[in-house]
Amino acid sequence: MTGLLRIFLRNRSGAAATEFALVLPIALLFFFGIIDAGRYVWTLSEMEKAVQMGTRYAVATRVISDGLKSMDFTGLDCGSGALAAGATICKDGLGTITCTKSGSTVTCSCTESALGSGTCPGDATGDAAAFDDIVRRMRVVQPGIGPGNVSVSYSGSGIGYVGDPATDDDGNDLSDASPIVTVQIQSMTMRMMLLLGGAVQLPSFSYSQTLEDGDGTWAY
Repeated sequence: MTGLLRIFLRNRSGAAATEFALVLPIALLFFFGIIDAGRYVWTLSEMEKAVQMGTRYAVATRVISDGLKSMDFTGLDCGSGALAAGATICKDGLGTITCTKSGSTVTCSCTESALGSGTCPGDATGDAAAFDDIVRRMRVVQPGIGPGNVSVSYSGSGIGYVGDPATDDDGNDLSDASPIVTVQIQSMTMRMMLLLGGAVQLPSFSYSQTLEDGDGTWAY
């Protein structure tokens, strides 16, 4: 019996299988970790490109905020007296208008600038079709982006003048101010293999440019 036990203890025929079983979980974690890290970096790159394309589209096409289009800056005091027709609209002449979509409705809320009253339009409605066009352009790069993940903001830039006579093709007023347009993506997640399909929260992404047209139908 002692001899048989000695032979059994010296038998190494199953050692490789045992070592493989011990190393396999660690190797799989390492393997899936590399894949997840690569996917994460790739997704961040997609998000950055998406906000850039969305912003480019937003500055060259229709303004979402209906109130901004008809906003009258006459009489606003930028520190050197009330503005009259032809005067330059100062940066603080426009607050920050943020447009978001819930369901089929686009709502544009406004935070007044340091000048206070008169720096926000009274109309809180938004152009849903213009908003959807921006999101659709962004989805070319990242199909997972939805309307609820996107916000479009307009804030003062110091460019534009009171009483600008420019109108769109239908004769409607265009914005006297040329605001800074910021497109932001938020509340996006990514599923990870290491978490067995669990999701991690992605950071927010934003990009800004100055409004160029305000009435176009396409942008590249």
